[in-house]
Amino acid sequence: MTVSDRWLLPDGVEDILPPLAGQIESLRRDVMDTCQRWGYQLVIPPLIEYLESLFTGTGHDLELQTFKLTDQLTGRMMGVRADMTPQAARIDAHTLGQEGITRLCYAGHVLHTRPRHMLTGRTPIQAGCELFGSASEAADLEVISLMLEALRVAGLRRVHMDLAHVSIYESLITDAGFDRDTEAAVFDAMARKSVPELDRLLGDCPAGSGGARLRELARVNGGVEALDEARGILSGASTALDAALDQLGRVAEMLARDFPEVSLGFDFCELRGYNYHTGLVFAAYVPGHGDAVGKGGRYDAIGSDFGRARPATGFSLDIRALVSLGERPSNRSGAIWAPADPDPALEGVISGLRMTETVVRALPDDTDSNPAERGCDRQMVKKDGKWVVEALA
Repeated sequence: MTVSDRWLLPDGVEDILPPLAGQIESLRRDVMDTCQRWGYQLVIPPLIEYLESLFTGTGHDLELQTFKLTDQLTGRMMGVRADMTPQAARIDAHTLGQEGITRLCYAGHVLHTRPRHMLTGRTPIQAGCELFGSASEAADLEVISLMLEALRVAGLRRVHMDLAHVSIYESLITDAGFDRDTEAAVFDAMARKSVPELDRLLGDCPAGSGGARLRELARVNGGVEALDEARGILSGASTALDAALDQLGRVAEMLARDFPEVSLGFDFCELRGYNYHTGLVFAAYVPGHGDAVGKGGRYDAIGSDFGRARPATGFSLDIRALVSLGERPSNRSGAIWAPADPDPALEGVISGLRMTETVVRALPDDTDSNPAERGCDRQMVKKDGKWVVEALA
């Protein structure tokens, strides 16, 4: 390795420098403050855990995204967290062990073995909320509403929300009775929304079968009209599917009432998190950005893997991505530049100002610095024997 190579960072890993670092931290605080005002308590899970805990109930996808290492104290395999949701589920089920409703929120770095897509790096800053102990639609609606409020705090003005229900796919694929290889191929094609591939895989399925209904459903997405079309395709299939469609309709109606500025849609190919989600799932998008800016859903099965079955629902956000997409007004003024003057009176004025303001104090050898480059828009000058603040020339 050459001297110049020592400063290189791995692909997908970056330093976050001023002023972006300050913007990210400001949004993180505001999102966490918003969650706490809704009654969610802050937790700070560890960066590493034993693999068994990190992967519990999450399926194979998370395992592929997780860096693994050997614990030098025990010899057991550990992982650097790639998602904080399983950690929150462990805390609720095993560490806290509370009865009734538990609301938790968190924010911190996660590490991925590779970027999820070309728009992200490998070290997202994940923030999220999880609600445990309630299987009600009111809990689902609260979590979705809080996510939309967090997106508003982030300065996202035009948001589109897609709603889906994983039990619809689960019921139809079970009814189809495919072998494991065919089921995996159908799942992959559905996740990629590849209609031609689904036509090839499911074209021979008899009318009214789970496979035929899946093939038709893959072509359906859009607004309320898509939900009506799905009802026609799934008519008479099962009461469980009717209940899932009814829930989607009720939640969409309540969101349209409470968030009229948010456009709503239905995507019946949405299988993200299928391995652990058990009911309603949702994802928020903004124009010009291909990946979801917020996502979540119900995952009632994870708690049982930790020895304490608990209904659960939640969401997560990427704070780094939200900063680049949002339009947050800057409420902070610039800093104040103070000279390297030994006057004791200056020390007292600076101490008072630092209670509410940022003051950058010049050092004796700080002769060629530019205060504006240090983020200053004002300076301290001595007039008539007193130190005052005035605009930076």
